[in-house]
Amino acid sequence: MNLSGLRVMVLGGKTGLLGQSLTKTLASAGAVPIPLSSADGDILDPHRVSRLIDRKDPDLLINAAAYTQVDQAEDEEELAFALNATAPPLLLAEAAKRFIPFVHFSTDFVFKGDKRTPYTEYDEPGAFSVYGISKTAGERNLLKIGYDKTLIIRTSWLFGPGRINFVEKILGLAETRGALSVVDDQTGSPSYAPDIAVGALRLIEHDATGIYHVANSGETTWYRLARAAVELAGMDCKVEPIPSRDYPTKAVRPAYSVLDLSRFIRTTGITPRHWREALRDYVRQDLKRG
Repeated sequence: MNLSGLRVMVLGGKTGLLGQSLTKTLASAGAVPIPLSSADGDILDPHRVSRLIDRKDPDLLINAAAYTQVDQAEDEEELAFALNATAPPLLLAEAAKRFIPFVHFSTDFVFKGDKRTPYTEYDEPGAFSVYGISKTAGERNLLKIGYDKTLIIRTSWLFGPGRINFVEKILGLAETRGALSVVDDQTGSPSYAPDIAVGALRLIEHDATGIYHVANSGETTWYRLARAAVELAGMDCKVEPIPSRDYPTKAVRPAYSVLDLSRFIRTTGITPRHWREALRDYVRQDLKRG
């Protein structure tokens, strides 16, 4: 698919971490992004969504909107499932009616975390947090419809410009503290939002469908990611590793959720750059630190 001149509706494109990067990347690719936020319409209202899509008349529909508050979802299960499980198939139905491609973003948290090798697209989800279960339900509801222009992209540990994220939080804390304790027994694939946006566009250009994993290369723990960010920023703060049991959270995170990128690499011919290189750009160029 040639993106040049295509009208692309991006749900979550105005305020979402990934959505903002998608909007910028689409514009750079010569497409005509149509970024939307919840203020433009309730994605749980099918009639309103249908009228909105009719009015905007996109050639491609991207859903980068989601309920992403992992711990809060344990107390707001109904809302998490509404946004993550119910809304995606409603949006897909609107895309299918118009015979336009539909792209949806999911998460590494659909996995249980009991492997020690990267998860492939063919591994069975086994989430145990409300957030992860709701995102799994969203994927399954989309696949049940069987629309052949559906692309589901799982990503993980997202950071980047435009919205508060783990890296920015860590650097904010490091400004006022001499030491930070960060969990070191959860391993995943950090993902720089602008890189994920570029990867998504490459898949769209290759008319990819089904499920794909897109993240930066390499793996790390939250502790090592935090330490690398503080070092890149040149901050005088000691980052210390702790086990998860010393930092209890309402939602249980997978101990291991590294994503296998082989299918993405085979399809696009692109090997994503290492997370450390992406982190350097984020800390020094986007956040102007270090």
